[in-house]
Amino acid sequence: MFHALLDVFFPPQCAGCNAFGIGLCERCLPLDEPPLLRALPTLRVYALGEYRGGLRRAVLALKDGRRDVAQSLGERLAAMASAPMLLVPVRTTAARRRARGIDGVEYVARVAGRRAGATVLCALEPLRGDAQRGRSRDERRAARGRFWCDAGLVRGRSVTLVDDVCTTGTTLEDCAAALRAAGAVVSQALVIAVANDEPQCSVDSLAIAEPS
Repeated sequence: MFHALLDVFFPPQCAGCNAFGIGLCERCLPLDEPPLLRALPTLRVYALGEYRGGLRRAVLALKDGRRDVAQSLGERLAAMASAPMLLVPVRTTAARRRARGIDGVEYVARVAGRRAGATVLCALEPLRGDAQRGRSRDERRAARGRFWCDAGLVRGRSVTLVDDVCTTGTTLEDCAAALRAAGAVVSQALVIAVANDEPQCSVDSLAIAEPS
């Protein structure tokens, strides 16, 4: 009821072009846009698109706590997920969750999970509050050991990471290392966007692996 009232007085608005009605419209990110694939040292990363234009503005709105944008992004991400995937979001710190009102990546993962019939496991927590945003490329690559993993949730299970942006891939690889140390199997990640200064290719026929 509360969110319905909010929609009446503050209707959803596209983060890309400001059109009313939805957090991210089809003109800014077509529903049939094929995902991009980037190969990291130990992970395959599937993305909705490049971190530019309307998608970049959507990610920034997500970081500001926009639920309507998170809903739209989660619905798009659901196309890359399926049952019985186990989705592990790369969560932000508790302080940022309180400040923003939501954890954007977790929210997106839960929307995608509900749509696709996948399960969300909040098994990762950041150990420190030093965000990657604003860091140089070298500083991003040097960051290691920044996440704690709840082994009881993931031990012996195949999981898929979920994050907002893949820039250097350091955060995803750091999370994957924490998950593997806890006994999980992880070989892929789903993200909203990839930075466009690294090589990636379109995936014409989506073949994202399901957990074994």
